[in-house]
Amino acid sequence: MTARSDTHFEHGAGDGGDTHVGPAGEPVPARLAGSEGELLLAALLDGMDAALCAFDADGVVTHWNREAERILGWTQGEAVGRHGLAGWAVRAADAEDVQARLMGVMTAPGRQVHEFALLRKDGGRVLVRVQCSGVRGADGRPTGVYCAFSEVHTQIDLERSIALSEALFEGASWGVVLVDADLRPAVANLHAARALRVGRTAMLGRPLGELVGEGVEELESALQHVLADGPPTVPAELWVTLRADTGGQGARPDGGTGASDRGAAGAGDARRCWRSGFLRLVSPMAEGTPVPLGVAWFFRDVTDTKRIEQDAARFRFRGNQLHRAARAAAECEDPMEAATVHLDFALAGFADHALLDLAQGSPVRLVRTAEAPAPGTTATGVPVPYPPDHPAFQAYERCGPVRTGASGAAAGRWARARKWPEGTVHGLCVVLRSRGRTLGVLTFLRGASRRAFDRSDAVYAEDVADRVAAAVDLARALSRD
Repeated sequence: MTARSDTHFEHGAGDGGDTHVGPAGEPVPARLAGSEGELLLAALLDGMDAALCAFDADGVVTHWNREAERILGWTQGEAVGRHGLAGWAVRAADAEDVQARLMGVMTAPGRQVHEFALLRKDGGRVLVRVQCSGVRGADGRPTGVYCAFSEVHTQIDLERSIALSEALFEGASWGVVLVDADLRPAVANLHAARALRVGRTAMLGRPLGELVGEGVEELESALQHVLADGPPTVPAELWVTLRADTGGQGARPDGGTGASDRGAAGAGDARRCWRSGFLRLVSPMAEGTPVPLGVAWFFRDVTDTKRIEQDAARFRFRGNQLHRAARAAAECEDPMEAATVHLDFALAGFADHALLDLAQGSPVRLVRTAEAPAPGTTATGVPVPYPPDHPAFQAYERCGPVRTGASGAAAGRWARARKWPEGTVHGLCVVLRSRGRTLGVLTFLRGASRRAFDRSDAVYAEDVADRVAAAVDLARALSRD
């Protein structure tokens, strides 16, 4: 604010006559007490956010700033020069107690806090919280008192805000991260540090890309949207993979196989789902268009809940697919056609390719009998040149599912070596069993755009294999008749 040139200031009375009272109660040397010093002091006082008044040693009001005028309505000209607050800013019944408490701080050490009910110029009353401190002259003798005060409800609002911030960063049961305008964490609570698997201070100032792997683009996009346009109306669910968790991500690079209860669950275990809310932070002191200070990011790990929901939805979908496949297969006169129908229905939402290889001869050879999607011919009658350690042979020997996978530059060579289509990075082989005999192997394949097969996938593949095995067994029985 611009100070008014007619602002009236008086120095404290008493032996400290060559010292003026500063805005924080400190003495102002006489060399600054000229016109330039008075203008500077006026600007400091009138620019304060807190109301301020000062008294000399006799209790006469010497200073009164604009915030005090705003709260109580009394102008500076009406306040300065009055003896005490009685009869105008304080009720007569309260004046003696208020004056004693204010002037008593002049000889007391430190700062004291009081709450008073003051009178407004319009006759209303306002409860204020006052911080008082004595003013001493150059010789150390008391020369007056200065008081900074604000409305109690304003102070309570400030204390509530501080208390809320401390509670969020200490005791909240969800993660809280303050992200600056450069999308770097500035403050984080303990829950957020645990969720990100990094030290609470170690994460501060680092790019989010150093903390989050997959999903960091979606997170940064959400933060940028909040900075530019404000927070979304509903929480966002973000799937992320943490940088700190480097174990078990993706398929195994060696292209090896896994037995029934081993293998490719790593990538799914590393991914987390965070239900996130965002708030844009702007300075309450800004004038005009507020400049964002950053974003408050609140999140909670809902991975387990989301996986339960996904598993339930997947179970319902697969159950419907098995039911539809059984109804469609029942209309097929040729049992082998029914087997391919089961393969076609099984692929939806599950895999990119399905291979049906039936066992023949001794030693066992696997003959390609059907594929889905169909390549034009479904029966070659020629054994597939699988190497001895092929996952299909392993499944046949173990009579159980085998999951396998590859990643990186070796994926192409890995797929070719196993006689699988180009682009395959995940494989699942299950055996065909009917009437106590192993009839062959059913293989499901996924590309790089899909996740690795897990245990629930193996269970579903075995359900499909049971139906295909029944159709194959029926076809063989009919061919013998």
